[in-house]
Order: sequence, then structure tokens, then C-alpha cells
Amino acid sequence: MPRDSTTNKMLKRIRGHGRGWVFTPSEFLDLGFPDAVRQALSRLEREQVIRRVARGVYDYPRTHRSLGLLSPNPDHVAMAIAASTGNRLQASGARAANLLGLTTQVPAQLIYLTDGRPRKVKIGTQVLQLKHTMASKMPGAGSKAGLALQAIRAVGPKADVDLLYGQLSTKLSNEEQNDLIKLRKFAPSWSQHLIERLKDNVSGRKKPANG
Repeated sequence: MPRDSTTNKMLKRIRGHGRGWVFTPSEFLDLGFPDAVRQALSRLEREQVIRRVARGVYDYPRTHRSLGLLSPNPDHVAMAIAASTGNRLQASGARAANLLGLTTQVPAQLIYLTDGRPRKVKIGTQVLQLKHTMASKMPGAGSKAGLALQAIRAVGPKADVDLLYGQLSTKLSNEEQNDLIKLRKFAPSWSQHLIERLKDNVSGRKKPANG
């Protein structure tokens, strides 16, 4: 049975985003009525074009020649859920530290802060938890600078400051470092000198530690 126009338009958008894209039905409401969108998603799932990874969440799965279908990126799942409701999202400390290379340990439970409703989603062996908090508790939410701020809080004052500086100056662009500097008042007192070093780095008065 040939696909209807709504399904074809949705498929074009999905392919346009490429493999690994995680999405919810809200991404297609401009293409048809909600019922038509849901029916199209069900059809594409039956055809194994897309995959349902949680209630109301789908992905255009990445594939590996030997491993087959790969698990979706949990960060993308969390972002898709938040985007569908218009809420802010920020990875919590442990996840932020891992993403920025400050620790190699991947937390078994991935916690994200949101000003929306709490929710838990199981993806394979991992549990993704959206934990409600006030927007004021997430300065820089959704930005790389906000992620860095969460990571700084997580590693704490016993962290190797030189290593922390090296990672942040490498992982963050000059613009993102400037954004972190603007969030300085939200950073713990022990990290103020670190952020001052980033400020010097961006302004060009000092070279990065590995330079």
C-alpha cells in the first residue's frame, strides 16, 4: 500500500536529520493533524524505518555493520522529551563531567534537570531520569557553558584544577568560555580562579596550559 502524503513528508524530514535523530510527534504537527502524524509514525515503525525507544519517543536508528542497530544517544532522548514540552533541560553533574571528559565513569543512572514534569525512561540497561527543579537552579540550561558549570560543581574543590582548566579550554570554544565567564556568579568559590584563567585565555593575555 503506497504511503500517504503526510507519511512521505515526515519520512523526508526524518531522513533529512540523518541517522541517530531522536524525536517526538511534536516535530511533525505542521505536516498534518495529530491523528495522521501518529498513524504515520506507527506505519514507519512497522516498516522498521524508525524505532520506538520510549512512550512517545522515536529515533531514526544508527546501524553498525557488525552490531546492527545501535542504542540511541541518551542526551538526544532527554532533549527530545524536553523540546516536545518546551521545557528547559540540563545534564546533572555526573553526566556533565563525563561528557566534558572530566571523568571516564559513565553513571548507570543518567540524571537530567528540567523545569518540566519528572519522568524516567529505560534505554537498554540505562535509566534516564528527568528530575524536576526550578529554572533558577539551572543557569545556562541547554548551553555548553551550563554543562561546564554543572561539571565544575560535580568534581568539587578536590579536583585537579590544571586538568580541569585544560579540559574546559579544549572542549569549549572561545564563545562558550565567554558564556561560562558570564555565569561566574553561579560557580562555587573554589572555581573562581579557574574561571579567571579562562578569561585570560579567551582575551589572549595567556596561552592555554597545553600551548
